[in-house]
Amino acid sequence: MLRIVFLVLLSLAVAQTAAAQSSPLKRLNTGDESRGWEAVGRLDVEGKGFCTGALIAPDLVLTAAHCLFDRTSGERVDHNIMEFRAGWRDGRASAYRKVRRAVVHPDYTYDGTASTDRVRNDLALIELDSPIRNTQVIPFETAERPAKGDQIGIVSYALDRSEAPSLQDTCHVMARQKGVLVMSCDVNFGSSGAPIFSITDDVAKIVSVVSAKAEVKGIPVSLGTALESPLARLRAELAAGRGRFSVAGNAESRSSITTEGRAISGAKFVKP
Repeated sequence: MLRIVFLVLLSLAVAQTAAAQSSPLKRLNTGDESRGWEAVGRLDVEGKGFCTGALIAPDLVLTAAHCLFDRTSGERVDHNIMEFRAGWRDGRASAYRKVRRAVVHPDYTYDGTASTDRVRNDLALIELDSPIRNTQVIPFETAERPAKGDQIGIVSYALDRSEAPSLQDTCHVMARQKGVLVMSCDVNFGSSGAPIFSITDDVAKIVSVVSAKAEVKGIPVSLGTALESPLARLRAELAAGRGRFSVAGNAESRSSITTEGRAISGAKFVKP
């Protein structure tokens, strides 16, 4: 597993109480425990690892952009070797789908450089080869990013819990800056792309996607993207017919990454 160490360029003050109030991860062992979360799945990259993703339409999976890049070469992965396994648990999934197309945020650059730009743009949208029409696998709606202090939750897979999803139903937004959310949610390698939820009136909506894990003043945190304009841009990319794999690699436009703010701690991108 590749672990890219970098400095998170943010300026914020962190309240230690936010992490203390977070609930522990709970493995979803049975069908009853997993009910309602089947649209979260494991995104497997053949022979290279996995990420977490979630359906936002019968044929669209939301995940992190860096999940679509080879950790050694830095080039885009051929999405023909990727498979989305909805509701994966103990060797079985509610549905299996290959990938037809995949787009990353046009301003995302996979080059090992760390900044708020990289985390903010770390978003990808995957079109499956056919829609999932399983009545137990209901796509999630998305919502505007939460405010500082808001309670959120996460369902994810990870290196140390790859065979079943785990739910953390109480974590918090610790800070927001320049399109990046700093959260108290518990993530590990493999959690990249995991959906961050707000839950209102028992309805879970995706408000962010896990990009990285870090430490702030010794407190483990997760970093996520905001969804509003980035997701709209990804939908526009698909609507324009982009996202088909090219041997030449990533053809999307790339913007330069600048250094801003101050480093708060060493951090690691969550990689499959």
